Amino acid sequence: MTVLTAHPSGPLRGTMRVPSDKSMSHRALMLGAVAQGVTRIASILEAGDVMSTASALRAFGVRVERRGGLFTVSQQGWRRPERALDLGNAGTGARLLMGLVAGQAAEARFVGDPSLSRRPMSRVLEPLMAMGLRAESRDGRLPVTIHASKIKSFTYDMPVASAQVKSALLLAGLGADGPVVIRETVPTRDHTETMLKAFGADLETDGHRIELRPGARLMGQTLSVPADPSSAAFPMVATLIMPGSELRLDEVMLNPRRTGLFGSLRRMGARITEANRRSSGGEEVADLTVTSSALKGVRIEASEVPDMIDEIPVLAVAAAFAEGVTRIEGLEELKVKESDRLAATAALLRAGGVSCRTGEDWLEIDGTGGKVPGGGTVETDHDHRIGMAAAVLGMGAKAPMEVQGADAIGTSFPSFAELMRGAGARLSS
Repeated sequence: MTVLTAHPSGPLRGTMRVPSDKSMSHRALMLGAVAQGVTRIASILEAGDVMSTASALRAFGVRVERRGGLFTVSQQGWRRPERALDLGNAGTGARLLMGLVAGQAAEARFVGDPSLSRRPMSRVLEPLMAMGLRAESRDGRLPVTIHASKIKSFTYDMPVASAQVKSALLLAGLGADGPVVIRETVPTRDHTETMLKAFGADLETDGHRIELRPGARLMGQTLSVPADPSSAAFPMVATLIMPGSELRLDEVMLNPRRTGLFGSLRRMGARITEANRRSSGGEEVADLTVTSSALKGVRIEASEVPDMIDEIPVLAVAAAFAEGVTRIEGLEELKVKESDRLAATAALLRAGGVSCRTGEDWLEIDGTGGKVPGGGTVETDHDHRIGMAAAVLGMGAKAPMEVQGADAIGTSFPSFAELMRGAGARLSS
């Protein structure tokens, strides 16, 4: 087990390009695997989760090749895998692939690492089975076996805001015998809808209702994946909490369904400016300059959380350094992430000497006004975002934080320690 120790650090300075977006990388590979012709993907995230998806697609006979910095994807006719698909820790990969496989009337057995094997798959499997999928699972968890099935037209009202569930149903809908309609009370990230349209799918959306009509032929595309706003969140918060810091983060995606954290940090008093706004891979991007700031506690409503669900642990770290109390509502989705991320976030705060309280779906943090004691140990439990959040807390605290199981960080941000050291952080392993 890898241990990373984050020491109190001086100002962060420089320019950084964080890894490419994980969500877009997964989806580009999957749509390329069912499109006609060749899909060319520049700047894909070459981290554990995405490479697990690439490996699973190869098991179906999809050609996924790396040539220099470019990935090419082309289908050769799907076949039954000769082995179980090991998705490692890739929750997005597993859930979306279940939908994609269902839509291709294919068969497969899904397995994963201990963390992924504890995560519930029933919220994806149940609506897929209502669409006609035949599947077997271990109490709604991995391993899951999917049998070749005929997918039928379906209308689904989302009970909980989840881009993964929505995306799995849309990918299954590519092979349905009629329209698939999904209705959301709270809109979630729309990468799947945007990319489906770019590949030629017959899809309409009004923000709360998405309708996919089958029959359109998807065609291979050429696209570039921008920097991941979820990964950018960690150096961003580290810069905000460390006096005298200023860091530029290049080519960060600004999809409104992914940048709720940026708005919340600005409400807390963060100085974050944009420059050179442009389009990349069908998404708006910009270069962000972040300057250390005196933060204050705020209240985050449940309706705001879907646009920053993956950033809650590092938002909690920012709140620990703020003046006053921060309360975050609507966190039930955190319980089914790589870990019980609500409990894990509270545990990392307490390990750093920060007072906090949790309920069924909320977290309340007593800010220290920049005086976080630190000095504790955090176990990631295979959760990359908990590992990075704990490291950020240690950089700004008065005493080091030890992160056990830090190898989990490689699932989304393998260059985290290297890039942070280059900007001035003190990290040892």
